[in-house]
Amino acid sequence: MIPETGEMPMAYQVSAYNLSATSENKIHDDTVAKRFGFTGALVPGVEVYAYACHAAVARWGRDWLERGAAECRFQSPVYDGDLVTVEETVAAEGIGLLVRREAATCATGRAWMPEEDPPAMGETRWQAPPSQRPPASEDSLAPGLWLGTHPFEVTPARAAEYLAAVRETDPLYAAAGLVHPGLLLRQCNQALVQNVVLGPWIHVGSAVRNLAAARVGDVLTTRARVTANAERKGHKIVELDAWVLRGDGVPLARVAHTAIWRPRQAA
Repeated sequence: MIPETGEMPMAYQVSAYNLSATSENKIHDDTVAKRFGFTGALVPGVEVYAYACHAAVARWGRDWLERGAAECRFQSPVYDGDLVTVEETVAAEGIGLLVRREAATCATGRAWMPEEDPPAMGETRWQAPPSQRPPASEDSLAPGLWLGTHPFEVTPARAAEYLAAVRETDPLYAAAGLVHPGLLLRQCNQALVQNVVLGPWIHVGSAVRNLAAARVGDVLTTRARVTANAERKGHKIVELDAWVLRGDGVPLARVAHTAIWRPRQAA
């Protein structure tokens, strides 16, 4: 039941963990992140989103994984080992989401169950990742380009490892053999890193429409079209319209994915 206005928000706490400490993106490395002005390595935004999803699944269960929606914007860093609190509050539609560490707001968003029909996928273009990735630039991430990913099989081991890494406590995933939505959102990051060579970069937000629940054993691919690539406040920002697909072509999620591909500090 959604709490009445004025009631105390429901909260969920999780100890943040940096899954990407050894990744190519050195914003998740302590030394490099500190050079960019952060206290330490950033926990990936996809994992902050994963923490926030707990509230939606706790409220709507499998239905949300199959047809729910969420928006999440990342506002300040989450660091490895932080005790993160996810608060849900009443909203005009669904629930409002707030992710914080102590008093600092790290992410805001909302989750809901849309009444309208899911979007039709329409025509998409398969584009295999290049064998030699070009550097990220206005040309290699030009609006209109399609970015694809290599197939990713969600083995039982990979699914279980991700649940453990995001400290997920909801028994639904293991009991029903379902894939955590954070692992699907990770595939949108892969649409960038498998197609261009990036320096330190930052995922800043996503809007997700779930279309079907991914199951353990599914093979995932992503088809993403670059919709914008512009400079804002000194940051170079790319926006993707991404479809995460099952191996048989069934769409699992549509995602509007936004990332700073070159922070102003790198200039």
